[in-house]
Amino acid sequence: MSFASHLQPNLASSEVEKVPTRNGYGEGLLEAGKRDDRVVALCCDLTESTRTNLFAEEFPERFVQMGIAEQSMATVGSGMAAMGKIPFIASYAMFSPGRSWEQVRTTICYNNSNVKIIGAHAGVSVGPDGATHQAIEDIAIMRVIPNTVVIAPADVHEARKATLAAAQYEGPVYIRLGRSGTPVVTTPESPFEIGKSERMFSRNESLEQKVGIVVTGSLLYNSLKAAGELEKENIGASVLHMPTIKPLDGAALEEFAAEHDALVTVEEHQIAGGLGSAVAEHLSETKPTKIVRVGVKDSFGESGEPDELIAHFGMDIPAIVAAGKRALE
Repeated sequence: MSFASHLQPNLASSEVEKVPTRNGYGEGLLEAGKRDDRVVALCCDLTESTRTNLFAEEFPERFVQMGIAEQSMATVGSGMAAMGKIPFIASYAMFSPGRSWEQVRTTICYNNSNVKIIGAHAGVSVGPDGATHQAIEDIAIMRVIPNTVVIAPADVHEARKATLAAAQYEGPVYIRLGRSGTPVVTTPESPFEIGKSERMFSRNESLEQKVGIVVTGSLLYNSLKAAGELEKENIGASVLHMPTIKPLDGAALEEFAAEHDALVTVEEHQIAGGLGSAVAEHLSETKPTKIVRVGVKDSFGESGEPDELIAHFGMDIPAIVAAGKRALE
């Protein structure tokens, strides 16, 4: 087992801290606001749920409560950006960018407005709220829009760094966040850069069979544990984390594909239109590679506890292990 040196030291154990990625957004937004007084925050009556409350309490004069009006929030955010502000607009991902997609597309992205779109409670791990609140199409609808950066942080630390990086980036950025506790894999010192991937687990090179796992967002921990399980079964597995789905780190992906017999992509999202599609699209033109995609397979979410749903939809550790074996068939 060979974890990257910049990860938490206890990942091989069963005692891993879990913290919602939305907490990292709240901390990052507050820090960004302290660094730059152009940073403003807007929210749609979900201030505490999105963790925008930390910023609102510190900078009430730079916070706008929009009420339940995601479409209006997108247009107001674009107007504020046109006046030189750096707006962060936050709601549940099902409603922003879900409900407000046309306003995000036309008012923000078409104008290349410097607006940061925060989609909280993404993925099936929202849990009991069920299908109506489980955004598992948001990566797809955002990465297709020109001018847009799409980020899915792995944990609380990466969410904080992504928020700070977004504040410094000129242009539209979408960050998807989770509601439930996500295993803390990285550290405050772990590297993060928009558009860059990170090798998180390196395979045992003495093993003949080689499968590469490409993952984004909340399922990084499951992917790391699955790589360890595959190694126990004499399959060499490596893990490449791609927190930025757009722009994709094509050079790193091609190098990773060249080192393995096949790839598995892992995401808490529909397998259509998300990371798996982005990886397949890129490699089909540069280095055709067999790919097995792990994610939700053309169905809506359901109500249940987060871990139950991850297992039900085939995104838990055993499912990733099975996908790794299937990729090598």
